[in-house]
Amino acid sequence: MAKDKTIYTCSDCGGTTPKWLGKCPHCNAWNTLIESAAEAPTAGKNRLSTQYQALAKTAEVMVLSDIEAVEVARTPTGQDELDRVLGGGIVEGGVVLIGGDPGIGKSTLLLQAVDALQRSGLNTLYVTGEESGAQVALRSRRLGLDRSQVNVLAEIQLEKILATLDAKQPHVAVIDSIQTVYSDQLSSAPGSVSQVRECAAHLTRMAKSSGVSIVLVGHVTKDGTLAGPRVLEHMVDTVLYFEGDTHSSFRLVRAIKNRFGAVNEIGVFAMTEKGLKGVSNPSAIFLSQHTEPVPGSCVMVTLEGTRPMLVEIQALVDSGGPSPRRLSVGLDRDRLAMLLAVLHRHAGVACMDQDVFVNAVGGVRISEPAADLAVMLAITSSLRGKALPKGFIAFGEVGLAGEVRPAPRGLDRLKEATKLGFSVAVVPKANAPKKSQMKDFEGMTIHPVDRIEEAMNLVRSLD
Repeated sequence: MAKDKTIYTCSDCGGTTPKWLGKCPHCNAWNTLIESAAEAPTAGKNRLSTQYQALAKTAEVMVLSDIEAVEVARTPTGQDELDRVLGGGIVEGGVVLIGGDPGIGKSTLLLQAVDALQRSGLNTLYVTGEESGAQVALRSRRLGLDRSQVNVLAEIQLEKILATLDAKQPHVAVIDSIQTVYSDQLSSAPGSVSQVRECAAHLTRMAKSSGVSIVLVGHVTKDGTLAGPRVLEHMVDTVLYFEGDTHSSFRLVRAIKNRFGAVNEIGVFAMTEKGLKGVSNPSAIFLSQHTEPVPGSCVMVTLEGTRPMLVEIQALVDSGGPSPRRLSVGLDRDRLAMLLAVLHRHAGVACMDQDVFVNAVGGVRISEPAADLAVMLAITSSLRGKALPKGFIAFGEVGLAGEVRPAPRGLDRLKEATKLGFSVAVVPKANAPKKSQMKDFEGMTIHPVDRIEEAMNLVRSLD
Protein backbone atom coordinates (compact mmCIF):
# COMPACT_ATOMS: atom_id res chain seq x y z
CA MET A 1 0.00 0.00 0.00
CA ALA A 2 1.37 3.40 -0.94
CA LYS A 3 2.14 5.66 1.96
CA ASP A 4 -0.07 8.75 2.23
CA LYS A 5 1.71 11.98 1.48
CA THR A 6 1.75 14.70 4.12
CA ILE A 7 -0.03 17.93 3.30
CA TYR A 8 -0.79 21.04 5.32
CA THR A 9 -4.34 22.40 5.41
CA CYS A 10 -5.31 25.93 6.47
CA SER A 11 -7.86 25.91 9.29
CA ASP A 12 -9.30 29.23 8.06
CA CYS A 13 -9.75 28.87 4.30
CA GLY A 14 -9.22 25.12 3.82
CA GLY A 15 -6.42 25.65 1.29
CA THR A 16 -3.60 23.10 1.12
CA THR A 17 0.15 23.24 0.57
CA PRO A 18 2.68 20.39 0.30
CA LYS A 19 5.05 21.94 2.85
CA TRP A 20 4.66 23.78 6.12
CA LEU A 21 4.72 27.57 5.96
CA GLY A 22 4.30 30.19 8.62
CA LYS A 23 1.67 31.97 6.53
CA CYS A 24 -1.07 30.40 4.43
CA PRO A 25 -0.35 31.17 0.74
CA HIS A 26 -4.10 31.34 -0.02
CA CYS A 27 -5.57 33.64 2.67
CA ASN A 28 -2.34 35.04 4.23
CA ALA A 29 -3.36 33.95 7.75
CA TRP A 30 -0.48 33.18 10.12
CA ASN A 31 0.00 29.87 11.99
CA THR A 32 -3.14 28.23 10.58
CA LEU A 33 -1.60 25.29 8.68
CA ILE A 34 -2.37 21.87 10.18
CA GLU A 35 -0.54 18.70 9.19
CA SER A 36 -2.66 15.90 7.72
CA ALA A 37 -2.39 12.98 5.33
CA ALA A 38 -3.32 13.53 1.70
CA GLU A 39 -6.36 11.49 0.74
CA ALA A 40 -5.77 9.28 -2.28
CA PRO A 41 -8.78 9.18 -4.61
CA THR A 42 -10.53 5.81 -4.70
CA ALA A 43 -12.21 4.12 -7.61
CA GLY A 44 -15.55 4.43 -5.82
CA LYS A 45 -15.18 8.16 -5.52
CA ASN A 46 -14.28 8.53 -9.20
CA ARG A 47 -17.25 6.41 -10.31
CA LEU A 48 -19.57 8.41 -8.07
CA SER A 49 -18.25 11.71 -9.39
CA THR A 50 -18.63 10.52 -13.00
CA GLN A 51 -22.17 9.35 -12.30
CA TYR A 52 -23.17 12.70 -10.80
CA GLN A 53 -21.67 14.57 -13.74
CA ALA A 54 -23.66 12.41 -16.18
CA LEU A 55 -26.94 12.96 -14.32
CA ALA A 56 -26.41 16.66 -13.61
CA LYS A 57 -28.45 19.10 -15.64
CA THR A 58 -27.53 22.65 -16.45
CA ALA A 59 -29.45 25.06 -14.25
CA GLU A 60 -31.83 27.34 -16.09
CA VAL A 61 -30.85 31.02 -16.23
CA MET A 62 -33.66 33.19 -14.89
CA VAL A 63 -34.25 36.92 -14.57
CA LEU A 64 -34.25 37.98 -10.94
CA SER A 65 -37.55 39.84 -11.21
CA ASP A 66 -39.22 36.71 -12.63
CA ILE A 67 -38.25 34.54 -9.66
CA GLU A 68 -41.11 34.16 -7.20
CA ALA A 69 -40.08 35.15 -3.69
CA VAL A 70 -41.74 32.77 -1.25
CA GLU A 71 -41.80 33.50 2.47
CA VAL A 72 -39.87 30.88 4.41
CA ALA A 73 -42.05 28.78 6.72
CA ARG A 74 -40.79 28.40 10.28
CA THR A 75 -41.50 25.86 12.98
CA PRO A 76 -41.29 27.14 16.58
CA THR A 77 -38.96 25.13 18.81
CA GLY A 78 -40.92 25.66 22.01
CA GLN A 79 -38.14 27.90 23.34
CA ASP A 80 -39.19 31.52 22.76
CA GLU A 81 -35.70 32.95 23.26
CA LEU A 82 -34.18 30.41 20.85
CA ASP A 83 -36.90 31.20 18.29
CA ARG A 84 -36.04 34.89 18.59
CA VAL A 85 -32.40 34.21 17.73
CA LEU A 86 -33.31 31.88 14.85
CA GLY A 87 -35.67 34.49 13.40
CA GLY A 88 -38.91 32.77 14.37
CA GLY A 89 -38.09 29.08 14.43
CA ILE A 90 -36.55 26.16 12.54
CA VAL A 91 -36.56 26.40 8.72
CA GLU A 92 -37.14 23.30 6.60
CA GLY A 93 -33.83 22.18 5.09
CA GLY A 94 -31.90 24.72 7.15
CA VAL A 95 -28.57 23.90 8.78
CA VAL A 96 -27.75 25.54 12.14
CA LEU A 97 -24.31 25.48 13.76
CA ILE A 98 -24.17 26.22 17.50
CA GLY A 99 -20.94 26.51 19.46
CA GLY A 100 -19.97 27.29 23.02
CA ASP A 101 -17.68 26.41 25.90
CA PRO A 102 -17.84 22.90 27.41
CA GLY A 103 -20.62 22.54 29.97
CA ILE A 104 -22.35 25.79 29.10
CA GLY A 105 -25.63 24.07 28.17
CA LYS A 106 -25.64 23.39 24.41
CA SER A 107 -26.80 19.78 24.69
CA THR A 108 -29.31 20.69 27.40
CA LEU A 109 -30.95 23.41 25.29
CA LEU A 110 -31.11 21.25 22.17
CA LEU A 111 -32.52 18.25 24.03
CA GLN A 112 -35.26 20.48 25.45
CA ALA A 113 -35.96 21.90 21.99
CA VAL A 114 -36.20 18.53 20.18
CA ASP A 115 -38.40 17.15 22.95
CA ALA A 116 -40.79 20.09 22.52
CA LEU A 117 -40.80 19.55 18.74
CA GLN A 118 -41.45 15.82 19.20
CA ARG A 119 -44.38 16.54 21.53
CA SER A 120 -45.80 18.95 18.93
CA GLY A 121 -46.03 16.08 16.44
CA LEU A 122 -42.76 16.37 14.50
CA ASN A 123 -40.40 13.44 14.05
CA THR A 124 -36.98 14.18 15.57
CA LEU A 125 -33.60 12.46 15.82
CA TYR A 126 -30.84 13.18 18.35
CA VAL A 127 -27.46 11.82 17.22
CA THR A 128 -24.95 11.74 20.07
CA GLY A 129 -21.29 11.14 19.39
CA GLU A 130 -19.90 12.14 22.78
CA GLU A 131 -22.33 10.34 25.08
CA SER A 132 -24.09 7.02 25.19
CA GLY A 133 -27.84 6.68 24.89
CA ALA A 134 -28.02 5.98 28.63
CA GLN A 135 -26.29 9.28 29.42
CA VAL A 136 -28.73 11.19 27.22
CA ALA A 137 -31.60 9.41 28.99
CA LEU A 138 -30.20 10.43 32.39
CA ARG A 139 -30.05 14.05 31.25
CA SER A 140 -33.65 13.91 30.06
CA ARG A 141 -34.71 12.60 33.49
CA ARG A 142 -32.89 15.45 35.22
CA LEU A 143 -34.62 17.94 32.93
CA GLY A 144 -38.02 16.50 33.75
CA LEU A 145 -38.65 15.29 30.20
CA ASP A 146 -40.70 12.28 31.30
CA ARG A 147 -41.54 9.69 28.68
CA SER A 148 -39.78 11.64 25.94
CA GLN A 149 -40.32 10.08 22.50
CA VAL A 150 -37.22 11.63 20.90
CA ASN A 151 -35.30 9.11 18.77
CA VAL A 152 -31.68 8.78 19.95
CA LEU A 153 -28.78 7.37 17.91
CA ALA A 154 -25.31 6.91 19.49
CA GLU A 155 -23.13 6.89 16.37
CA ILE A 156 -20.12 8.74 14.95
CA GLN A 157 -19.74 7.17 11.49
CA LEU A 158 -21.08 9.52 8.82
CA GLU A 159 -22.32 6.82 6.47
CA LYS A 160 -24.45 5.19 9.20
CA ILE A 161 -25.83 8.58 10.26
CA LEU A 162 -26.80 9.44 6.68
CA ALA A 163 -28.44 6.02 6.26
CA THR A 164 -30.47 6.56 9.44
CA LEU A 165 -31.54 10.02 8.31
CA ASP A 166 -32.64 8.56 4.98
CA ALA A 167 -34.57 5.74 6.66
CA LYS A 168 -36.21 7.70 9.50
CA GLN A 169 -36.85 10.94 7.52
CA PRO A 170 -36.98 13.15 10.65
CA HIS A 171 -38.15 16.74 10.46
CA VAL A 172 -35.33 17.90 12.77
CA ALA A 173 -32.01 16.18 13.54
CA VAL A 174 -29.31 17.20 16.01
CA ILE A 175 -25.69 16.11 15.50
CA ASP A 176 -23.82 16.38 18.80
CA SER A 177 -21.10 17.06 17.81
CA ILE A 178 -19.70 17.54 14.31
CA GLN A 179 -16.11 17.15 15.60
CA THR A 180 -16.79 13.53 16.60
CA VAL A 181 -18.20 12.45 13.23
CA TYR A 182 -15.91 10.72 10.74
CA SER A 183 -16.21 9.25 7.26
CA ASP A 184 -14.70 5.94 6.14
CA GLN A 185 -13.69 7.55 2.88
CA LEU A 186 -11.07 9.65 4.71
CA SER A 187 -8.17 8.21 6.66
CA SER A 188 -7.66 11.21 8.95
CA ALA A 189 -8.88 11.22 12.56
CA PRO A 190 -12.26 12.60 13.67
CA GLY A 191 -12.06 16.32 14.36
CA SER A 192 -9.38 16.96 11.73
CA VAL A 193 -9.87 19.75 9.21
CA SER A 194 -10.67 17.40 6.32
CA GLN A 195 -13.10 15.25 8.35
CA VAL A 196 -15.03 18.22 9.74
CA ARG A 197 -15.24 19.89 6.33
CA GLU A 198 -16.37 16.79 4.44
CA CYS A 199 -18.82 15.54 7.08
CA ALA A 200 -20.44 18.96 7.35
CA ALA A 201 -20.67 19.18 3.55
CA HIS A 202 -22.40 15.79 3.29
CA LEU A 203 -24.87 16.62 6.07
CA THR A 204 -25.62 19.99 4.48
CA ARG A 205 -26.32 18.35 1.12
CA MET A 206 -28.59 15.84 2.86
CA ALA A 207 -30.51 18.69 4.52
CA LYS A 208 -31.01 20.59 1.27
CA SER A 209 -32.03 17.53 -0.74
CA SER A 210 -34.38 15.93 1.80
CA GLY A 211 -35.75 18.98 3.63
CA VAL A 212 -34.65 17.80 7.08
CA SER A 213 -33.52 20.58 9.43
CA ILE A 214 -30.11 19.77 10.91
CA VAL A 215 -28.52 21.34 13.98
CA LEU A 216 -24.76 20.82 14.31
CA VAL A 217 -23.06 21.24 17.68
CA GLY A 218 -19.50 22.57 17.31
CA HIS A 219 -16.56 22.69 19.70
CA VAL A 220 -14.76 25.96 20.36
CA THR A 221 -11.07 26.72 20.73
CA LYS A 222 -9.43 28.41 23.70
CA ASP A 223 -9.92 31.72 21.86
CA GLY A 224 -13.69 31.15 21.82
CA THR A 225 -13.95 30.58 18.05
CA LEU A 226 -15.50 27.50 16.47
CA ALA A 227 -12.98 24.70 16.04
CA GLY A 228 -12.28 23.34 12.57
CA PRO A 229 -11.98 25.09 9.23
CA ARG A 230 -13.47 28.53 8.83
CA VAL A 231 -15.32 27.25 5.78
CA LEU A 232 -17.59 25.35 8.21
CA GLU A 233 -19.35 28.62 9.08
CA HIS A 234 -19.79 29.43 5.39
CA MET A 235 -21.46 26.07 4.65
CA VAL A 236 -24.29 26.41 7.16
CA ASP A 237 -27.27 28.79 7.13
CA THR A 238 -27.13 29.96 10.73
CA VAL A 239 -24.27 30.28 13.23
CA LEU A 240 -25.10 30.66 16.94
CA TYR A 241 -22.69 31.21 19.82
CA PHE A 242 -23.55 30.15 23.35
CA GLU A 243 -22.01 32.66 25.76
CA GLY A 244 -21.91 33.11 29.50
CA ASP A 245 -19.89 32.53 32.63
CA THR A 246 -20.12 28.96 33.90
CA HIS A 247 -20.21 30.43 37.44
CA SER A 248 -23.35 32.42 36.57
CA SER A 249 -26.82 31.03 36.00
CA PHE A 250 -27.45 33.23 32.94
CA ARG A 251 -26.60 32.28 29.35
CA LEU A 252 -26.73 34.24 26.10
CA VAL A 253 -27.29 32.75 22.66
CA ARG A 254 -26.09 35.14 19.96
CA ALA A 255 -26.69 34.88 16.20
CA ILE A 256 -23.53 35.66 14.23
CA LYS A 257 -24.90 34.59 10.84
CA ASN A 258 -28.47 33.94 9.76
CA ARG A 259 -29.61 33.57 6.15
CA PHE A 260 -33.24 33.47 7.28
CA GLY A 261 -33.31 36.26 9.85
CA ALA A 262 -31.53 39.13 11.55
CA VAL A 263 -27.99 38.79 12.87
CA ASN A 264 -26.79 39.96 16.29
CA GLU A 265 -30.06 38.90 17.89
CA ILE A 266 -29.62 37.43 21.37
CA GLY A 267 -31.64 35.06 23.47
CA VAL A 268 -31.28 35.16 27.26
CA PHE A 269 -31.63 32.00 29.33
CA ALA A 270 -31.39 31.13 33.01
CA MET A 271 -29.97 27.75 34.04
CA THR A 272 -32.29 26.05 36.52
CA GLU A 273 -32.62 22.57 38.01
CA LYS A 274 -35.02 21.73 35.18
CA GLY A 275 -32.77 23.02 32.41
CA LEU A 276 -32.63 26.32 30.56
CA LYS A 277 -35.57 28.72 30.87
CA GLY A 278 -36.02 31.80 28.70
CA VAL A 279 -35.78 35.22 30.38
CA SER A 280 -38.54 37.46 29.05
CA ASN A 281 -37.19 40.66 30.66
CA PRO A 282 -33.40 40.54 30.34
CA SER A 283 -33.01 44.17 31.42
CA ALA A 284 -33.52 43.02 35.02
CA ILE A 285 -30.32 40.95 34.76
CA PHE A 286 -28.14 43.84 33.68
CA LEU A 287 -29.36 46.33 36.29
CA SER A 288 -28.02 46.31 39.83
CA GLN A 289 -30.63 46.63 42.53
CA HIS A 290 -29.47 49.71 44.45
CA THR A 291 -31.79 50.98 47.14
CA GLU A 292 -30.47 54.50 46.47
CA PRO A 293 -28.43 55.92 43.54
CA VAL A 294 -24.68 55.46 43.97
CA PRO A 295 -21.79 57.44 42.45
CA GLY A 296 -20.23 55.96 39.30
CA SER A 297 -23.40 54.29 38.01
CA CYS A 298 -25.30 55.22 34.84
CA VAL A 299 -27.97 53.20 33.02
CA MET A 300 -28.02 53.13 29.21
CA VAL A 301 -30.28 51.48 26.63
CA THR A 302 -28.42 49.28 24.19
CA LEU A 303 -29.68 47.40 21.15
CA GLU A 304 -29.06 43.69 20.72
CA GLY A 305 -30.46 42.94 17.27
CA THR A 306 -34.03 44.24 17.41
CA ARG A 307 -34.28 44.12 21.20
CA PRO A 308 -33.63 47.23 23.34
CA MET A 309 -32.12 46.36 26.72
CA LEU A 310 -31.23 48.45 29.73
CA VAL A 311 -27.69 47.91 30.99
CA GLU A 312 -25.99 49.52 33.94
CA ILE A 313 -22.56 51.01 33.30
CA GLN A 314 -20.40 51.26 36.40
CA ALA A 315 -17.22 53.32 36.67
CA LEU A 316 -14.64 53.62 39.43
CA VAL A 317 -12.11 56.45 39.36
CA ASP A 318 -9.33 56.25 41.93
CA SER A 319 -5.97 57.93 42.40
CA GLY A 320 -3.30 56.14 40.39
CA GLY A 321 0.47 56.12 40.24
CA PRO A 322 2.78 57.45 37.54
CA SER A 323 1.20 55.01 35.05
CA PRO A 324 -2.57 55.09 35.67
CA ARG A 325 -4.53 52.04 34.58
CA ARG A 326 -7.41 51.94 32.10
CA LEU A 327 -9.48 48.78 32.41
CA SER A 328 -12.87 48.00 30.87
CA VAL A 329 -15.00 44.85 31.12
CA GLY A 330 -17.67 44.42 28.46
CA LEU A 331 -16.60 47.59 26.63
CA ASP A 332 -13.84 48.49 24.17
CA ARG A 333 -10.68 49.48 26.06
CA ASP A 334 -9.31 51.58 23.19
CA ARG A 335 -12.57 53.51 23.00
CA LEU A 336 -12.35 54.16 26.74
CA ALA A 337 -8.99 55.88 26.27
CA MET A 338 -10.48 58.01 23.49
CA LEU A 339 -13.47 59.01 25.64
CA LEU A 340 -11.18 60.08 28.49
CA ALA A 341 -9.29 62.34 26.08
CA VAL A 342 -12.54 63.88 24.79
CA LEU A 343 -13.75 64.31 28.38
CA HIS A 344 -10.59 66.23 29.26
CA ARG A 345 -10.42 68.35 26.12
CA HIS A 346 -14.06 69.37 25.74
CA ALA A 347 -15.58 69.04 29.23
CA GLY A 348 -12.56 69.95 31.38
CA VAL A 349 -12.69 66.68 33.37
CA ALA A 350 -9.10 65.48 33.86
CA CYS A 351 -8.33 61.85 34.68
CA MET A 352 -4.71 61.66 33.57
CA ASP A 353 -3.47 60.82 37.10
CA GLN A 354 -6.40 58.54 37.96
CA ASP A 355 -7.01 54.82 37.57
CA VAL A 356 -10.25 54.33 35.59
CA PHE A 357 -12.21 51.07 35.71
CA VAL A 358 -15.41 50.60 33.70
CA ASN A 359 -17.75 47.60 33.81
CA ALA A 360 -20.98 46.57 32.08
CA VAL A 361 -23.09 44.81 34.74
CA GLY A 362 -24.21 41.23 34.15
CA GLY A 363 -21.39 40.13 31.85
CA VAL A 364 -22.97 41.63 28.73
CA ARG A 365 -20.68 42.89 25.95
CA ILE A 366 -21.50 46.27 24.42
CA SER A 367 -19.87 47.00 21.08
CA GLU A 368 -22.03 49.87 19.82
CA PRO A 369 -20.81 53.49 20.27
CA ALA A 370 -24.17 54.52 21.76
CA ALA A 371 -22.66 53.66 25.16
CA ASP A 372 -20.23 56.61 24.96
CA LEU A 373 -22.38 59.18 26.76
CA ALA A 374 -23.32 56.79 29.60
CA VAL A 375 -19.66 55.81 30.10
CA MET A 376 -18.55 59.45 30.32
CA LEU A 377 -21.33 60.36 32.74
CA ALA A 378 -20.52 57.36 34.96
CA ILE A 379 -16.82 58.33 35.02
CA THR A 380 -17.66 61.93 35.92
CA SER A 381 -20.09 60.78 38.62
CA SER A 382 -17.42 58.59 40.23
CA LEU A 383 -14.79 61.33 40.03
CA ARG A 384 -17.11 63.89 41.64
CA GLY A 385 -18.44 61.39 44.18
CA LYS A 386 -22.02 62.36 43.38
CA ALA A 387 -24.69 59.97 42.16
CA LEU A 388 -26.82 60.64 39.11
CA PRO A 389 -30.54 61.25 39.77
CA LYS A 390 -32.81 58.32 40.48
CA GLY A 391 -34.45 56.89 37.33
CA PHE A 392 -31.75 58.41 35.09
CA ILE A 393 -30.72 56.98 31.70
CA ALA A 394 -28.45 58.23 28.92
CA PHE A 395 -27.28 57.06 25.51
CA GLY A 396 -25.51 58.58 22.52
CA GLU A 397 -22.27 58.43 20.55
CA VAL A 398 -19.60 61.04 21.32
CA GLY A 399 -17.24 62.23 18.59
CA LEU A 400 -13.68 63.50 18.89
CA ALA A 401 -14.92 67.06 18.46
CA GLY A 402 -17.15 66.67 21.52
CA GLU A 403 -20.43 66.40 19.60
CA VAL A 404 -23.14 63.98 20.74
CA ARG A 405 -24.33 61.97 17.76
CA PRO A 406 -27.67 60.14 17.47
CA ALA A 407 -28.06 56.42 18.16
CA PRO A 408 -30.12 54.17 15.88
CA ARG A 409 -33.75 53.58 16.90
CA GLY A 410 -33.62 56.19 19.65
CA LEU A 411 -37.40 56.25 20.18
CA ASP A 412 -37.50 52.49 20.75
CA ARG A 413 -34.81 52.88 23.41
CA LEU A 414 -36.78 55.62 25.14
CA LYS A 415 -39.98 53.56 25.04
CA GLU A 416 -38.22 50.63 26.73
CA ALA A 417 -36.88 52.92 29.47
CA THR A 418 -40.31 54.51 29.98
CA LYS A 419 -41.92 51.07 30.26
CA LEU A 420 -39.47 50.14 33.04
CA GLY A 421 -40.19 53.30 35.03
CA PHE A 422 -37.22 55.58 34.25
CA SER A 423 -38.07 59.25 34.51
CA VAL A 424 -35.02 61.31 33.38
CA ALA A 425 -33.18 60.88 30.07
CA VAL A 426 -30.23 62.67 28.47
CA VAL A 427 -30.20 61.85 24.76
CA PRO A 428 -28.81 63.26 21.51
CA LYS A 429 -30.94 66.06 20.12
CA ALA A 430 -31.61 64.08 16.95
CA ASN A 431 -33.15 61.27 19.04
CA ALA A 432 -35.52 63.53 20.98
CA PRO A 433 -39.21 62.80 20.24
CA LYS A 434 -41.39 65.39 18.56
CA LYS A 435 -44.25 67.07 20.41
CA SER A 436 -46.77 64.79 18.72
CA GLN A 437 -44.88 61.74 20.03
CA MET A 438 -44.57 62.86 23.65
CA LYS A 439 -47.75 60.99 24.65
CA ASP A 440 -45.70 57.75 24.42
CA PHE A 441 -43.28 59.03 27.08
CA GLU A 442 -45.57 60.15 29.89
CA GLY A 443 -43.74 60.56 33.18
CA MET A 444 -40.32 60.94 31.53
CA THR A 445 -38.38 64.20 31.31
CA ILE A 446 -36.18 64.15 28.21
CA HIS A 447 -33.16 66.46 27.91
CA PRO A 448 -31.76 66.62 24.34
CA VAL A 449 -28.07 67.69 24.06
CA ASP A 450 -25.73 68.57 21.19
CA ARG A 451 -22.34 68.47 22.91
CA ILE A 452 -20.66 66.65 25.77
CA GLU A 453 -20.05 69.83 27.81
CA GLU A 454 -23.79 70.59 27.55
CA ALA A 455 -24.55 67.13 28.96
CA MET A 456 -22.08 67.63 31.83
CA ASN A 457 -23.55 71.02 32.77
CA LEU A 458 -27.05 69.56 32.62
CA VAL A 459 -26.15 66.71 34.98
CA ARG A 460 -24.58 69.15 37.46
CA SER A 461 -27.78 71.19 37.43
CA LEU A 462 -29.77 68.05 38.33
CA ASP A 463 -27.77 67.47 41.56
